[in-house]
Amino acid sequence: MAEVKINGVNRNEFGKGASRRARREGLVPAVIYGHGEAPQHVALPVKEVTSALKTSNVLIEVSYDGKSILTLPKAVSRHPLQGTLAHLDLLLVRRGEKVEVEVPVHTEGEHDRDGILEHVNNTVSVLAEATSIPQFLVLNIQGLKAGESKKASDVTLPAGVVLAGDPDQTVVHLSEKSTAAAEETPVAAVEATPAAPAAPAN
Repeated sequence: MAEVKINGVNRNEFGKGASRRARREGLVPAVIYGHGEAPQHVALPVKEVTSALKTSNVLIEVSYDGKSILTLPKAVSRHPLQGTLAHLDLLLVRRGEKVEVEVPVHTEGEHDRDGILEHVNNTVSVLAEATSIPQFLVLNIQGLKAGESKKASDVTLPAGVVLAGDPDQTVVHLSEKSTAAAEETPVAAVEATPAAPAAPAN
């Protein structure tokens, strides 16, 4: 489980204008909530946050005003055109407690090459300790035949991690390749135009 420390600053100004000023200063507005506590508004260095978010379910220890708070990113808002970070929702977590998160699923093994593998769902919902969230889960598709599927219940879970979502949720499906041959378009026969009779010689 990846864990990073980021120094932030308390945020007292709100609204679009305040958010734009923060972003000009290289900061991204964020709110920390959870455990029934009042939301805490902070601003974090956008470069450090962007780097941290490259890891799935990364834990971010936010330090500001002389205190440190362990958080888990729950929602990320980005600029619709530029794709840059616009706002961040952070869930307050405590070491040892369990949290429900979506974890990416990686496949391993060789499936029937007569089929096309479709990733119906790329993640599954699990319950895990906040400091022991797996970066990804493994689904064995060895020998999977065309027309067959693998469900969430088939995903290998590490010790201490339990499935929180629907066990019958389809994760991958091996669809059958189309065997229908492309129909050839018949070329219409072109009737020969009879040659014009030769003009009589004078």
